[in-house]
Amino acid sequence: MAVPHDLGVAGAGTVVLRLLRTRSLLMYSALLVAAVLALIAWVGVVALTMMLAGHRRRVVLATVAVSALVSLVVGGLAGRRLAVAAVRARTDRARERRLEAGRRKLVAWVSHDLRTPLAGLRAMAEALEDGVVSDPVTTADYHRRIRVETDRMTQLVDDLFELSRINAGALRLVPTAVPLYDVVSDAIAGVAALATSRRITVLAAETGWPVVHAGEPELARVVQNLLINSIHYTPADGTVHIAAGHDRDSVWLSVSDTCGGIPEHDLNRIFDVAFRGEHGRTPSTKGGGLGLAIVRGLIEAHGGHVGVRNVTGGCRFEIRLPAATASAVE
Repeated sequence: MAVPHDLGVAGAGTVVLRLLRTRSLLMYSALLVAAVLALIAWVGVVALTMMLAGHRRRVVLATVAVSALVSLVVGGLAGRRLAVAAVRARTDRARERRLEAGRRKLVAWVSHDLRTPLAGLRAMAEALEDGVVSDPVTTADYHRRIRVETDRMTQLVDDLFELSRINAGALRLVPTAVPLYDVVSDAIAGVAALATSRRITVLAAETGWPVVHAGEPELARVVQNLLINSIHYTPADGTVHIAAGHDRDSVWLSVSDTCGGIPEHDLNRIFDVAFRGEHGRTPSTKGGGLGLAIVRGLIEAHGGHVGVRNVTGGCRFEIRLPAATASAVE
């Protein structure tokens, strides 16, 4: 007599599972409910078949009901845990696919970015070696261009090494009390020649700079990369302004420029590896395309966040570190 009931419950459970096969938590829940209902149906039929007395029947059914409730609770917790694990596994697989695609893209991009200057260096070196170029002015120009391209490739290799350390989790921060004013002053001095050559004015407040607990070399690189990026993309006679402060939740530093803004569809990609934006925003002296990716990696290693948004006449990059890293104000 129990077979039809069991088959009906099992069949209903199978239909539910098929309908919910793409939703893991509901699938586990439906399977659990189907099993418990089948058990209750079986015990109920057996109790009726054995013609138990009213009191005994109630005891049996009450025991089954309590057992079913406990089974549902325990099974539900286990099912939720399994569902979370399944979602996490799918997320990890998707992340691995994105990372692999990013690695392939990076390798192709680096190959292109190194092959072009290397070909130029070889051509200039052969011209000097074969005596094709002999007048002092052209020779000096070739030497200068060889030095510039060598410096650029050295910077590219340094950026790749830094990015590989970040992505591999090999970055080891040594947090100390870092006055932001000193870091910003050194960064401005370091980009002064570039700013002068492009007729860019770099402005910074003289007071109100917080002291943060962070890795000084890493923070210095973040500020320098942001300044270099803004100087490269700001038209001649433009302005780059850097400021900092803190509130209850975080300490912040911003770099604003007059680049004319970033297309809305590029804002979410601006910190991607090797992303340089549209042709109209590409600087005449191209960078490696790794500077902002390094900024994001270093700030996230500090437990912070970096973002960018358009403002009137340009854009504003802002980094935020947890408030616990802020102390005094200079």
